[in-house]
Amino acid sequence: MTARFRVTYATLSADNEELHAAYESGVDTARTWLGARLAPVVDGAPRDGGPARELTSPTDVTLSLGTVVEATAADVADAVAAARAAAPAWSGTPWPERVALLRRAADLVSARSNALAALMSLEVGKNRLEALGDVEESADLIRYYCDQMAAADGFDRPMATIAARESTRSVLRPHGVWAVISPFNFPMALAAGPVGAALVAGNTVLLKPSLQGSFSAARFFDCLRDAGLPAGAAHLLTGGDDPGRALVAHDGVDGLTFTGSHETGMAVLREFTRAYPKPVICEMGGKNATVVSAKADLDAAALGVARSAFGLTGQKCSACSRVYVQRPVHDEFLSRLAAQAAKLVVGDPTRRETYVGPVIDAAAVDRYAAAVAHAAKAGTVVTGGRVLGGGDGRPDGYYVAPTVVAGLPTDDRLFAEELFVPLVAVAAVDSVDEGVALANAVPLGLTAGFFSADDAEVDRFLDRIEAGVVYVNRPAGATTGAWPGVQPFGGWKGSGSTGKAGGGPYYVQQFMREQSRTVVS
Repeated sequence: MTARFRVTYATLSADNEELHAAYESGVDTARTWLGARLAPVVDGAPRDGGPARELTSPTDVTLSLGTVVEATAADVADAVAAARAAAPAWSGTPWPERVALLRRAADLVSARSNALAALMSLEVGKNRLEALGDVEESADLIRYYCDQMAAADGFDRPMATIAARESTRSVLRPHGVWAVISPFNFPMALAAGPVGAALVAGNTVLLKPSLQGSFSAARFFDCLRDAGLPAGAAHLLTGGDDPGRALVAHDGVDGLTFTGSHETGMAVLREFTRAYPKPVICEMGGKNATVVSAKADLDAAALGVARSAFGLTGQKCSACSRVYVQRPVHDEFLSRLAAQAAKLVVGDPTRRETYVGPVIDAAAVDRYAAAVAHAAKAGTVVTGGRVLGGGDGRPDGYYVAPTVVAGLPTDDRLFAEELFVPLVAVAAVDSVDEGVALANAVPLGLTAGFFSADDAEVDRFLDRIEAGVVYVNRPAGATTGAWPGVQPFGGWKGSGSTGKAGGGPYYVQQFMREQSRTVVS
């Protein structure tokens, strides 16, 4: 039997027949899941008393995904109480047993990856390779955090001795009850990562997924339960914003991870801590820049920017949304980028040829249309700029054209506002230093890219850029494509609250606190 082809974000140009056949079989399976009624799960039991909402697919608004029951205030309170009651037993489980259980869950995610990815394509519009990457990243994040726990021997280490018969150890211990509020755009990876880290650290967990993304998150939750996770160790709270607000406001939640917009993340940071400081891990978006030197490989730069600007229809916090190009090569780069954008296939994300699926909802279409109208007045729409909708082989979904705009002043709002749509703005600059200064001029600092064949320019860029994840000369993605254990992913400035990145060597420790234990024999 041939080895299973493994998709990562660095292999998204994969053309493996076995992979595509397996995904297409997964589509058939995922379609049998549609129409389900998804309810909160508290202490292992579904709660069906809250208001219900039918969700449709952004790929085809006539396709019902199913019904999501919103967790009530009572559901949230009961889940917190159940998680707190289960915390002593779960934290008291020897860490090798927690690691073994979570590795089983990761293996289940991988084993079910084709159907899970197909469901994700239907639910949030990811093309097949990006969806497969999201699912496999979910499994690898869990495995990586298990590896970190094992490598540190459970974060229990001896300290120095200064008195006879006295011994001291430093031990990292879980906080207790941890809430995870995850976004729609990575509905498994950005649930599985923090949930896996919290659980392996010994916390019990409350998972509140984005409404659009609930079904993918619930299938991940199934993997945890099927791997043998005790019912009290993890609880699923579905619905819109209200359950999330209830978690933030609940004094029984000891720590919290939020991924979403800067505005909401800052509100969470302000509101979660009241009686005493509590850990909050917020990842809060990006307005990510690429700087292109006159000494760059322009084909590589155009390909890398196109992949990062238009992958997942621009709905990544790491998406490239602005480019600063040295003036001598600006026009040539712009032409090559426009050519890359124009040849991307927009359509049903479950189809093999599709690279750009839909945006998530009608509000995103409106935001795109407003940005395009502004760009047409203040500058030039070089390519794209059209709301496509259905037709030309596309179902009736939220489809828009990948768009490149230019000729805007560098202080224009399109260089500052995170839009979460497939639109990238390009500006000419007189030097690499000017490009880096403009890249750093916004409050956010998640990812950044640079293209140059000059080592001195590369070093200067790396020394000065204010972003947590940086790529140089990367055609696979100018600002996107982090992978657990390879590129730690976390933001600086307004993009992140802790400076410790997901998928990196310092992440899992954030879910624990240090206790010094001195014992006299």
